[in-house]
Amino acid sequence: MGKLIVSLSPHAHGNDSVEKNMYGVIIALLPALLTSFWFFGIGSVIVCAVSVIACILFEWAISKYILGVQRCTVCDGSAALTGLLLGMNLPSNFPIWMIVVGALVAIGVGKMTFGGLGQNPFNPALVGRCFLLVSFPTAMTSWPKSGQLMAYADAETGATPLSLMQRAIKGQDVLDQLPSSIDLFLGNNAGTIGEVCALALLIGFAYMLWKKIITWHIPVSILATVFVIAGLLWLCDDTRYANPFQVIFSGGLMLGAIFMATDYVTSPMCHKGQIIYGVAIGVLTIVIRNWGAYPEGMSFAILIMNAFTPLINMYVKPKRFGEVPAKK
Repeated sequence: MGKLIVSLSPHAHGNDSVEKNMYGVIIALLPALLTSFWFFGIGSVIVCAVSVIACILFEWAISKYILGVQRCTVCDGSAALTGLLLGMNLPSNFPIWMIVVGALVAIGVGKMTFGGLGQNPFNPALVGRCFLLVSFPTAMTSWPKSGQLMAYADAETGATPLSLMQRAIKGQDVLDQLPSSIDLFLGNNAGTIGEVCALALLIGFAYMLWKKIITWHIPVSILATVFVIAGLLWLCDDTRYANPFQVIFSGGLMLGAIFMATDYVTSPMCHKGQIIYGVAIGVLTIVIRNWGAYPEGMSFAILIMNAFTPLINMYVKPKRFGEVPAKK
């Protein structure tokens, strides 16, 4: 039997860091970001740029003038990532002053109130998005149609796939107006900046798996849960419920499952806990989408499960190294 050799410090360190992981996620978002520029043009650029700049400035100002932090954290990439995710959760015609308000809530309330990076219990970008959705519901549910490259404030709007699905559940015969699964997969539909192209989001997912920035457990458990439940509903009544491919490719499901539910700080630590967390998010998303007041339930589902993360971590723990099971 080999001996476990324990040596004194200094020890060799891994090459992981906050900066590396944050900028890795930003790189993974680039395919979806560039795709949104292609579909929505100047409006997408304005919204994302304002959101990122506002988040960085608010984190710098709060750190320096309110918290009195000596070492500013804006260079670690977390504020830029929060701004990018917030911008990608907004319509491409969203007013600039509302973006700034959302950035202030995301950084000031969702992150810095709790002490900054690593201490926030809720995903900051989703805190900002849900605040904007509740505060400015009309602006947050006016979805520009794709292809209006030079339009911003005067962009023509249209119904999203999720709004059509919700109307179908209430008995309206509108499912035939839904984009096909292929159109939804490639991005030919109205919606927020970051949700229009499932293919681009999956490319980012593959990149993060390759770089080992995240694991598959949360995204796959969310998508599999939604697919199974949506499939059962569709088999029960295909005149009221869309097919499961249309469900998982529409709305912010892919963006949320891959880039927001996997946030290190607000998600469970062990794989078993991550699967429980993902399944619960999938169930809540289906419930809110089909029977809630809002067509999209992904943001609320993630925030609800963020609150349960400490409980999951407490009761679903990995076995400690060298731990001997207690005798019954």
